Amino acid sequence: MRYEGAIYRPPSEANSLILQVTIGCSHNRCTFCVSFLDKKFRERSLQEINEDIEMAARTLRGVDRVFLADGNAMVMETGKLLQVLQKLYSSFPLLERVSIYATPQDLLEKSKEELEALKKAGLGIVYLGVESGNEEILAWIRKGATREEIIAAGQRARAAGLVLSVTVINGLGGREKMVAHAVDTATLLNEIDPEYLGLLTLMVCEGTPMARKVARGEFAVPGPLEILYEIEVMLRHLELSNCVFRCNHASNYLPLKGTLPQDKEKLLKLLESVRLSGDMRKLRPEFLRAL
Repeated sequence: MRYEGAIYRPPSEANSLILQVTIGCSHNRCTFCVSFLDKKFRERSLQEINEDIEMAARTLRGVDRVFLADGNAMVMETGKLLQVLQKLYSSFPLLERVSIYATPQDLLEKSKEELEALKKAGLGIVYLGVESGNEEILAWIRKGATREEIIAAGQRARAAGLVLSVTVINGLGGREKMVAHAVDTATLLNEIDPEYLGLLTLMVCEGTPMARKVARGEFAVPGPLEILYEIEVMLRHLELSNCVFRCNHASNYLPLKGTLPQDKEKLLKLLESVRLSGDMRKLRPEFLRAL
């Protein structure tokens, strides 16, 4: 396989074959994100992609999952994506699912019929970065989508039968907007009702606009116990029907996992207990946190 630059994938795709069909991120303007600053966005040609698939098929056995990288491979034209899916399933007889990153705009630019065609062709999970449900925060982080657009994008994916996994970043509102971030994000998620929800915790990376705001004293990053409180508030306002909940990314201070709504009260009790104890030994130390 041939890769350009650092490769990022969701934690749940750790055992998947990573196929880089696009390079970088077509948006690449979020103030907190450092992942693709060193890459100029482009789509790889079908010839390049097919060569990599054939290379992998000759050398790898038992491939049952494939993740399409980079930052938002869903931006590709639907016909091209369908050809990639057809090539993958014909090359790997044990393949069970193909997954992909998408921005809200990627989903909105495809019709329900296009998304249904991708689902039928074997596209399984779509990973959607929600980040926040607060309109001011979304504008400040330059997400490139409004609250209503994110809701519409998520609902469109769900209506097409695609499995939706969304991510949220705790701490994005700073100390000033902790509660607003938590409540507005929860109500947005209630509108989408995703199958999977993953919480990350903000890490301010050098070279980003956010890092410069922190250095100038224009943004106060919440501390570990404040982050736990923000997660509590968010959980209290979540009303999801059947969602696998994970907060066990390397950036998180306190590993959490469960299914909502079944485990909601158990998770809230754990969060409150750790937060009120003030025992920092129960939390992941800063030097062990990572993207």
